[in-house]
Amino acid sequence: MAEHRSMQRAALLDAARSLLSEGGTEALTFPALAERTGLARSSVYEYFRSRAAVVEELCEADFPVWAAEVEAAMERAASAEDKVEAYVRQQLALVGDRRHRAVVAISASELDAGAREKIRAAHGGLVAMIVEALGELGHGQPRLAAMLVQGVVDAAVRRIELGAAEDPVVITDAAVAMALRGVRG
Repeated sequence: MAEHRSMQRAALLDAARSLLSEGGTEALTFPALAERTGLARSSVYEYFRSRAAVVEELCEADFPVWAAEVEAAMERAASAEDKVEAYVRQQLALVGDRRHRAVVAISASELDAGAREKIRAAHGGLVAMIVEALGELGHGQPRLAAMLVQGVVDAAVRRIELGAAEDPVVITDAAVAMALRGVRG
């Protein structure tokens, strides 16, 4: 019985990822989850009390995987500058990944305070990854610099997600240049 519930929960989360990836937060509804998984709508409520609960669980499951991929890319980098570049490039490389698309859609939605705090904490852990590298590069305020670098990444993600006129490679290269050299270029 426990294994069956676990499999159903996983199927619901997978369906939620797909819905978020395909149609954004508006597409994530309990009727849509029920349809995707073949469950009765009332059964979905047995697993999740609200849409925010689905979102929270997706963040708990997917954000660490995404962060681990960014961290692994940074660990392969030789220098502090290379680590910052890897941080930016890996996040932007993940834009097409279904898990990433779900997290982006989630962050744009109206969530309760608990879900927002979990997302904020997860982003804080991501940003903390480059603080040391930025300190090594001589930034006097590496934590602030890390937050600003993440802002550049977030803006590039939005640009790519919008299907901007620029090629994603051009956007990625510009984001890396901005992160490493600022507006002088």
